[in-house]
Order: sequence, then C-alpha cells, then structure tokens
Amino acid sequence: MVTAKSARVRQYLMCRPAYFTVEYAINPWMDTTTPVDTERAVDQWENLVSVLRGHGHTVHELRPEAGLPDMVFAANGGFVVDDAVYGAKFRFPQRQAEAAAHEKWYRDAEWTFTTPTETNEGEGDFAYVPGPGLILAGYGFRTDPRGHAEAGESLKRPVISLKLTDPRFYHLDTALTVLDDDTIAYYPHAFSLSSQAVLRQLFPDAVVADEADAMAFGLNTVSDDRHVYINTEATGMADKLAARGYEPIAVDLSELKKGGGSVKCCIAELRG
Repeated sequence: MVTAKSARVRQYLMCRPAYFTVEYAINPWMDTTTPVDTERAVDQWENLVSVLRGHGHTVHELRPEAGLPDMVFAANGGFVVDDAVYGAKFRFPQRQAEAAAHEKWYRDAEWTFTTPTETNEGEGDFAYVPGPGLILAGYGFRTDPRGHAEAGESLKRPVISLKLTDPRFYHLDTALTVLDDDTIAYYPHAFSLSSQAVLRQLFPDAVVADEADAMAFGLNTVSDDRHVYINTEATGMADKLAARGYEPIAVDLSELKKGGGSVKCCIAELRG
C-alpha cells in the first residue's frame, strides 16, 4: 500500500536566465556550436517559477548579471541549512564571479553566511536529508572534498562524502535527489563502488534510477515531499516516483539542458 504524501511549503532562490547562452564548455552537456534560444529559456524558466508559486511556494529572485550566463543555475551559489549559508567557490573561472552575487544576496537578506576557503559548488554538490540531519556531499569533478569538512563545520551537520565517477554526472544533483525527510533517489553507476555501498546501507528504501532516468535529468529534481518537479523528458523516472506515492510535475527546461542543468540546478532551497 502506497502511503499518501503531504506537501510542505518551501522557499527558493532562483535567477532569471536573461543572459543565458552556451559560450564555453565546462561539462559534457555543453556544446558551443549548438544554438541557444535565450527568449525560450526565459519562457521555460518563468513557467517553472509559475508552477512552484502555484503550489504555494515562495520564489525569491537573484538579479542576473551580464557576462555570467550560468547564473540561472542558482543552486550552485550556496547551501542553506537552518538559517545558515555555506557559500560557493566555483572551480572554473567562467563562473567564479557568481559567488559574490550570491553572497551579497544572502547577506542583504540577513542570513548567517560563511565565505568558503575551499572549492565547492553549493547545492550542486550538497544535499540535505532532514530526517537523519545528514549532508550528502559529492566530489570528483567540481567540489574539493576538503569543502565537505568546511561545510560540516559551518552548518554543524555530519557529512557523508560520495565520489562521482561519471563525467556526465559532474554534480551530485545530477545523480541524486532528496524526496522527503528520509527518502532519496539516485543513479548508482554515477558513483564509485564504495559510495554505492554507503548509499545502499544508509538508504535501503531509496528509489533507484537507471541510466535512461539519469540521462533525462530525472534526478535533477526538486521535491516538496509530495510534488516532485521534474524534467518532461524523464518519463520513466516520473513513473517510478508515482509508484512510490509522489506526484510528478513535469516541467520543460529543454533549452536550459543545453547548459547541463534542469529543475534542481535552477533552484536553491532556503531552509530557514
């Protein structure tokens, strides 16, 4: 019997893709020879915002800046747990100026902010599981594992380090998502064998995705404990979630996928 799910109202930070384009390639999804329709990307983003607000969630907006085309991927700019923010320090120079914009927003909003000394890409490589109070932290491509310890100290939570091994899933949020207080979904083969073993032990009831789910960005999702906002292409993953009692809400972000991101990449959760 599938247990009925209850949604919980959330607060999110997002950034309009006003300057979105693919001017450089820093992940396998980015192709500078593929045309990008910025106007369409904005329309798709606005629809996502409308869907979130339509389900009762609050969306705050970070002002986009010219010359920073990846600012739309707001999840990468910080990691928030219980009013405390561990800031980002981007690996690639093309994105490094984004960190200051995020820090200013959080400080202006009077969040408790820690400026990092270690390379990390915010919620791109950090996920919070509220039930056990655990931080799941990815490394292998972007975030330095030394940033895991720094995040744990900053946010006063235990951290589980997970090694990513497939460059297609360069951030943790492309290979793993938190569905509710105690449940995650993940694609095992994005991780090292030892990390797979850790995930099996910690989350024996996880929703296990296959390669097709992951390639369709079916793990780059946001959940409010009931509704799971998911890329329209990820129909197989949507079926898996529905079978577990969640309600998938399909959102088309095909234009933003050209930059290597989907729903989760666009959303930083503000856990106040």
